[in-house]
Amino acid sequence: MVSNVPLLSVRDLVVEFPTRRGMLRALDKVSFDIAEGEVLGMVGESGAGKSITGSAIIGLIEPPGRIAGGEVWLRGERIDNLSEERMRRVRGRRIGMVFQDPLTSLNPLYTIADQLIETIRTHADIGEKAARDRAIGLLDQVGIPAARRRIDDYPHHFSGGMRQRVVIALALAAEPDLVIADEPTTALDVSVQAQIIDVLKEICAERGAAVMLITHDMGVIAETADRVAVLYAGRMAEIGPVADVIKAAEHPYTRGLMGSIPTITQTGDRLTQIPGAMPRLNAIPAGCAFNPRCPEVMPRCRSERPELLPRAQGRQVACWLYAREGVRHG
Repeated sequence: MVSNVPLLSVRDLVVEFPTRRGMLRALDKVSFDIAEGEVLGMVGESGAGKSITGSAIIGLIEPPGRIAGGEVWLRGERIDNLSEERMRRVRGRRIGMVFQDPLTSLNPLYTIADQLIETIRTHADIGEKAARDRAIGLLDQVGIPAARRRIDDYPHHFSGGMRQRVVIALALAAEPDLVIADEPTTALDVSVQAQIIDVLKEICAERGAAVMLITHDMGVIAETADRVAVLYAGRMAEIGPVADVIKAAEHPYTRGLMGSIPTITQTGDRLTQIPGAMPRLNAIPAGCAFNPRCPEVMPRCRSERPELLPRAQGRQVACWLYAREGVRHG
């Protein structure tokens, strides 16, 4: 029986960073759910708040940054207000993390065996030999050739793509409910990117884990995700089934992102370009944050912030273009 409770539920999440010039709001009331076994892609320009969202979920916001509002729920249990000790048990055991640069996740002074076995034994009451056997099985699953021999190698003995496979094995070592993958393929060749994405999808599908895939690459999202969430200036612009959003984006910002992707059938010399740049955190405009760059801006956009409005096919869009006549949603 499938539970109606989302595996992950984020509600009105606010993350702030105090500075000498005042408080900077990196995330401003971000809300979304991820169902069991689902892959949710999260896209947006650099600085949109994608990585901050992942860090907030796993309790790794660097001080003096802090979660200033909202709630994070994992399988019906609130986790954003846990003590550091309790959050450490959630991190790794129930939520696995795959970072962009595998060298930040792997200790160069220890063998892959040391790191995998320690992770497994931290979260499971098993002996050294059983943990080693499980570690070899994980490396085999993520596509490391001759895993039984290579497990005793050091990180520098592996290529970038192979190190990322090892990091995925580490993230899955405790069989977590959720895997957060933050730009896991950015530094890799295109062919290796496809292999890593396939590994992540297959392993998580086999284990029933959900995936939150953070990337700026809509091609990766199109190939991987079930739904896509589009962030802009720390706010949710649009969320919905990936095929619907790619084929018929509704938010003007999402349409701009889609128009900037080259296609095989494209005949023009230039791609669509979104004018201007995303605002700095200390200069977010009133109303809709996208309004200075929006080709369809209205007076209301400059004064009232739109909330996520329900649309067809389970989509939501934060745009006044879709507000019903006479109903105030702001």
